[in-house]
Amino acid sequence: MRGSRILTMFSLVLAGEAIFGLPFAVSRYFGETFKKEFKVDDLELGWLFFNYGIVAMFAYLFGGPLADRFSARKLLSFALCSTGVFGFYMAALPDYATMKILYAIWGVTTILPFWAALIRATREWGGTEQQGKAFGILDGGRGLLAASIATVAWCVFRFYPGADRDALCAVIYMYTFVSLGAGVFVWFFVPDSEAATKPAAVERDGETWRRVIVVWQMPSIWLVAIVIICAYCAFKGTDFFSRYAVVAYYGSDDPEGVVKAAFVMTISTWIRPVAAIAAGWLADRFFSASRVILWCFAMLICVFASFALTTPSASLATIGILWANVTISCIAVFALRGTYFALLEETDVPTAMTGTAVGVVSFLGYTPDIFVSVVGGWLIVHWADPLIGYRVFFWLLAGTSVIGALAAIGVGRMPSRIADNKGTIEMADSN
Repeated sequence: MRGSRILTMFSLVLAGEAIFGLPFAVSRYFGETFKKEFKVDDLELGWLFFNYGIVAMFAYLFGGPLADRFSARKLLSFALCSTGVFGFYMAALPDYATMKILYAIWGVTTILPFWAALIRATREWGGTEQQGKAFGILDGGRGLLAASIATVAWCVFRFYPGADRDALCAVIYMYTFVSLGAGVFVWFFVPDSEAATKPAAVERDGETWRRVIVVWQMPSIWLVAIVIICAYCAFKGTDFFSRYAVVAYYGSDDPEGVVKAAFVMTISTWIRPVAAIAAGWLADRFFSASRVILWCFAMLICVFASFALTTPSASLATIGILWANVTISCIAVFALRGTYFALLEETDVPTAMTGTAVGVVSFLGYTPDIFVSVVGGWLIVHWADPLIGYRVFFWLLAGTSVIGALAAIGVGRMPSRIADNKGTIEMADSN
């Protein structure tokens, strides 16, 4: 039984990281090469993520009820394989118009059959007493895999000195096969979820959209969504770190600058497993998830303010500040990712409605996929000196972290409303 649980969680971890490699990891770790080979600037790169985000936003909403009806094993496997297949097309380095279509397609395949199913399966794995542990292991394990894969990708990239096109294609192929392999692995090692084994229960509460409306009416769900919006703004902000390191610290004229910047982000990914698992453990053992989240936002406020106030240079001292800021921000961001869905247990959302709640929360919470990359890209190209744009961008991220901290406080201070929400849902389920 224990071995089966370990294999199940490993499969969920593998799935959760593999599926996002193609749309996100390639441009995150090799941003300057990505822009060069696909012939895009920062704003055009932002529009790719806009296309992804606008489609994904609705996919989150419709994917929630889907996860409450069908087996997570089948949904996850289909999502991984369909996402991976399009990696072969990306490796051909299509034109910008085609890339916009490709990112919109990934907005469907990586979210609609996948995201709510992954969260539901993780919540079922954790039971009622180990939600922090379950989500901490999920994101921490994803971080460990991300670090391992990113390190291999960096080594692959280094294997093609001076041949950026070949290097980028090799990295894309690597992430493609990881996604396809994960789909096969999940099919064999993730059991069918409760949604697939209790059809009568699904039929009894079959008024799907009435339940969606009930969840929308929960004040605590709105606060959780605000927490995720602000946390995800910070996470999307980390996509700019490697590009910022090239422009501000290592210099665009340095032939090794791109590799050095990619190395900064690759090393930072090793922080993720420690941060996420530690945050989940703290949330279960000593503090509530909302309190851990509050501390994380406080750290992010300090980091983004430091980024905005520090004058970049090539000196060891300022590069040390860069590394410190990247390290602290990654600790906070990945701790947030490892705990914010554990807030569902504080809101007493029934397990049977996890998919619906995740769909509603994610519909709102992951809207930064739509606008953060566009806003950041526009700010960078708007001024003749891109450093001004980066400073404004970091101040905006600091502001969203303040809002996230206030929302976390709100979640931690509404026990009476949590009880009311639980009663409302139970009444809805009994109708």
